[in-house]
Amino acid sequence: MRTMTVRIEDELDDRLGSLAHDTGRTKSYYARQALLEFLEEQEDYILGVASLERKGNAITLGELERELGMAD
Repeated sequence: MRTMTVRIEDELDDRLGSLAHDTGRTKSYYARQALLEFLEEQEDYILGVASLERKGNAITLGELERELGMAD
């Protein structure tokens, strides 16, 4: 495992410290969890954009609903 140094505002550090204290976890645990969640969301977004760019012929939600027989 590697160590990384990050500068954060005092208020954010206080909030993180309070959460860690109240739950018995470490600040590092919550920082790691937050990074994991952020990276997963960003990777999903990038993959989604790349997929849309490859397809080229996207349809609207309304068109999809009509095609599937779900239109009002």
